[in-house]
Amino acid sequence: MELYVVLKVVWAVLLGVLLSGLAVMVGMDMGVGTLLRFVGKNDAERRVVLNIIGPHWDGNQVWFILGGGAIFAAFPTLYATSFSVFYVVMILLLFSMIMRPVAFEYRSKVDTKKWRGTWDWAFLISGALPMIVYGAAFGNVMQGVGFHYGWDGQYYQDESFIFYLLNPFALLCGVMSLALSIQQGGTMLMLRGEQPIYGRARKAAIIGGVVGVVLFIIGGFWVAHINGYAFTGPVDPGAPATPLSGQTVAPVVGAWLHNYAAYPILWVLPGLGVAGMLGAAVMNLAAKPVLAWWLGAIGWIGAIFTTGASMFPFLMPSTTNPSQSLTVWNAAGSQYNLSWMLFFALVFTPIIICYTSWCFYVMRGKVKVEHVADDEHSY
Repeated sequence: MELYVVLKVVWAVLLGVLLSGLAVMVGMDMGVGTLLRFVGKNDAERRVVLNIIGPHWDGNQVWFILGGGAIFAAFPTLYATSFSVFYVVMILLLFSMIMRPVAFEYRSKVDTKKWRGTWDWAFLISGALPMIVYGAAFGNVMQGVGFHYGWDGQYYQDESFIFYLLNPFALLCGVMSLALSIQQGGTMLMLRGEQPIYGRARKAAIIGGVVGVVLFIIGGFWVAHINGYAFTGPVDPGAPATPLSGQTVAPVVGAWLHNYAAYPILWVLPGLGVAGMLGAAVMNLAAKPVLAWWLGAIGWIGAIFTTGASMFPFLMPSTTNPSQSLTVWNAAGSQYNLSWMLFFALVFTPIIICYTSWCFYVMRGKVKVEHVADDEHSY
């Protein structure tokens, strides 16, 4: 197999790793933000909740940058097209993300109920909306997106964002993403919070896990009855990085299950997803949040890699002109680019994992109301 083809496959897998890291780490923080008004019944409790993730939330955003950066550098055609297709969605996402750091810094600056209540709503919106968009994006690309390219490679969008964003399957994926973030966020609050926050967070985490696994299973059956995409002609994994490379693709009902029929070992991935989500709910029920957190992470990884395995090698199919669908083969960067990126990824990703782990280790322990009240630097 050519080195270029190997690098394309490696980067497809690494993209899944980075998107999983984003889901687990950023999703955890977003889940806490979503739960803020529900697990904290007064101002002191809400400040405790914010200070549980306060030392980590901005560092966890590194995974957001890594995910976007990997798409930008490893699959530049996908980056350019997807960020154009989802332009309005991206603006909504960025607006909600911008609200988040401002809310952290300004919420406790004024000691009035109305002021802090307004910022608490900002936390809910900036926590729930990005996770719904994140999950809906997976649902959108699985169904295909209306775009095509002209003879000169110019991109054209063929449908309104309302139709590809607000469709039932995408909304199911969005709600599932939100449920898993609530599970992960609730588990984090159990790890570092005390009663009554602990009990409320535990209930939310259990509900999130159960809802997540139910929607994941429903989505699996749903996928068997929607259009997937399949090659109908010769496939060249070493194809030039252009959507005009001459591939032939057609929509086929149930095509996203073809890889599982060809390689039954892939059923391990949805199995991990179900086991992780359900196992996390059980561990939270048993008051074992450490195990629940790791099982929740496995649930996220299983779900994301299940999607990737279903679609491989497709990245973003086109409903308008299926033969111009973006794949791992025709949307990747150059061999030189992918080689150097792989080197830096192998060096810096472990470093990020190590310093993140060290930060969580150093700042372990329960956050108490008196700690927040006595610390002028707390949120």
